[in-house]
Amino acid sequence: MAQPSITIVGAGFGGLAQAIALRRAGFRDVTILERADDVGGVWRANTYPGAACDVPSPLYSLSTDPNPDWPRRYAEQLDILDYLRGVADSHDIRTRIRFGVEVREAVFDEQVNRWTLTTADGERIDTDVLVSAVGQLSQPSVPDIDGRDTFRGAVFHSAEWNHDVDLAGKRVAVIGTGASAIQFIPAIAPETGHLTVFQRSAAWVVSKPDSVFGERRRRMFRAVPATLGAERLGTWVYFEGITLALRMRMMGAFTRMLSRRHLRRQVADPVLRAALTPDYEPWCKRLLFSDDYYPALAREDVSLVVDRIDRLEPDGVRTVDGTLHPADVVVFGTGFAATDFLAPMEVRGRAGRSLGEAWVKGARAYLGISTAGFPNLFMMYGPNTNLGSGSIVYMLESQARHICGLVTWLAENPGHAVEVDPAVEDRFNVLIQQELDRSVWSRCSSWYRNSSGTVTTNWPGNVSTYRRRTRRVDRSDYRLSAPSGPR
Repeated sequence: MAQPSITIVGAGFGGLAQAIALRRAGFRDVTILERADDVGGVWRANTYPGAACDVPSPLYSLSTDPNPDWPRRYAEQLDILDYLRGVADSHDIRTRIRFGVEVREAVFDEQVNRWTLTTADGERIDTDVLVSAVGQLSQPSVPDIDGRDTFRGAVFHSAEWNHDVDLAGKRVAVIGTGASAIQFIPAIAPETGHLTVFQRSAAWVVSKPDSVFGERRRRMFRAVPATLGAERLGTWVYFEGITLALRMRMMGAFTRMLSRRHLRRQVADPVLRAALTPDYEPWCKRLLFSDDYYPALAREDVSLVVDRIDRLEPDGVRTVDGTLHPADVVVFGTGFAATDFLAPMEVRGRAGRSLGEAWVKGARAYLGISTAGFPNLFMMYGPNTNLGSGSIVYMLESQARHICGLVTWLAENPGHAVEVDPAVEDRFNVLIQQELDRSVWSRCSSWYRNSSGTVTTNWPGNVSTYRRRTRRVDRSDYRLSAPSGPR
């Protein structure tokens, strides 16, 4: 079997899972390009106070590398980063990683069926296969607010936390109340002089059943690995049940009841409670988990503002009602540009057509992996592979196996290119969009949807269904083509 050159962009969960799968399949010419100085992806980048996962640790890990030493049920950022570092070391992947290399452009050459990558430093790298593992949550989304340049204090996004800024005694304005904000707001509230939280829309929040994994439990996991596997399986089945209930529209009323009871128990002030009550259907935006977010907002030195922001001024944030909210520091908790897949790379396929042109009506890819017109380009965590419930790591491992099958086909046909049949991609996209149109995610505005309202991020079914669809490569779904010129 030939050894095609394979380049993976990104060394987070997806990039590591893909590298492990390729190495196990016998492919040796594998290189990972990582723009940062370490592995970890979002778990390296997001160092804000209180950062943690909201998927139970036994399921939020690679099946190839079960971890009996998770310190708690919902792992914190440093524990997950240490885990990923350990994965990279145990599989000797670091020797395949080039750190500090940011890919700016990728262009496909039909004459030789190869991709040419151009880095931020101007270096050109040729590769037979390109795998994007940059993820959906790697590009911070910062709203365009008038007057930002006039603000005299520090301004940063939660994904780019400035640890050099001392928040002690400062007036801090937090813009946004998403999944990151509900973690760092309770963490910084006791430290700040006054915390002002600007909320565009209230979130459905339920209790987070976290717990510490004591040494006895960890010893059991190490001594009897089957117990760790059993817990992973049980957690997987639980989330599959939630996804099924979501598809059958059975979770809304139950979640509404749980969330409202949680809110009543933790917030006594009826005015604040009303402001924190969502006006949309549960689950159409990301459901949030926290036991300390509501108590943080109920503190006397914390203010919740629901008026729309007009602009930033030198001394604070001005809302449309004319009120100036004084601030020394502004923190954006406004999430990520989740629908800007593969950003910031400029990708050009056949005939020089850009991925942006191909996706002018919304990002789409067969199985979230392949897009017609872009041969030998495969995506991890691509369009419509995010989850409303469950572990994305399970999806990533499914994708890694499928991509290995496609690379194996290329290895059997050196110099060739493989891409999804456009008709197959069209049928797939129509079917999943029909399912998504009936889903709860189409019922409100959220980061799951692009500017035209299409859900381009989420998978509409269970992860078990996705695993079955990706388990093997049906070669009739793809086209294999020889180079048009000498190689």
